Amino acid sequence: MKQIRTLAALGLLLTACSTNKNTTGTASQAADTIRVMSYNIHHANPPSRKDFIDLDAIAKVINQQHPDFVALQEVDVHTGRSGRNVHEAEALAAATGMHAFFAKGIPYDGGDYGIAVLSREPILEGHAYQLPSAPELKGEPRALCTVTVNRNGRRMLMASTHLDVTRPDTNRLLQVRAIAGILSKAGMPVILAGDFNAKPGSPAIQVLDSAFTRTCDSCPFTIPVEHPNRTIDLVAFKPAGAFKVLDHQAIPERYASDHLPVIATLLLKKL
Repeated sequence: MKQIRTLAALGLLLTACSTNKNTTGTASQAADTIRVMSYNIHHANPPSRKDFIDLDAIAKVINQQHPDFVALQEVDVHTGRSGRNVHEAEALAAATGMHAFFAKGIPYDGGDYGIAVLSREPILEGHAYQLPSAPELKGEPRALCTVTVNRNGRRMLMASTHLDVTRPDTNRLLQVRAIAGILSKAGMPVILAGDFNAKPGSPAIQVLDSAFTRTCDSCPFTIPVEHPNRTIDLVAFKPAGAFKVLDHQAIPERYASDHLPVIATLLLKKL
């Protein structure tokens, strides 16, 4: 019998949809400082608890860091395993006081499964893009999720993605090139975060680095949560002169998901 733990906040009206320093989130940030989290939430299933959905644990991690944006991966919407009436992105938005936009990757278990962005700013526009893959590799379809917001009088774009895990690098290369092409047309500062299923120095991340600036050079490991040994969750931005990196950390939270959340603190430079 599956156990499903939902949020009390679901009863509320839901809003639709390296520099390593030791800092923590606060309830208020400087007007030009942006905290960005990337979090593969494993559909809110703690790996130590089979078939148990704990959205409260994910919301607690987010609230402790008080980010301005969260790029979410492995998000369930109305699936059997996570609750037919549960839209995980909207539930997390309600529990954190943020706004949500979800992008479907695949249909799954009677609902949808994909990625999302949470934003502390109201979302002006949201878009979902399907990413390419080589048919012969039979990889799981992947997506890019973008939201446009007004940040202290300036428009900026926040994006979330989750690249294919299939070996070799063919699909990841196709997908990161497509992302670079899509976001090159933004015409505003862009932050991209997600689970790239590729380590720094790999072919896919070399392509990422040619189009974006990562928030870390010697990036902390993000997976597995116990004794992490590789980095696949990253934050990047463009153009290079739009932001200054103040901090980049992997948060040592080992219960809620099978990935450590990553948080980067950026200074949005004045024009």
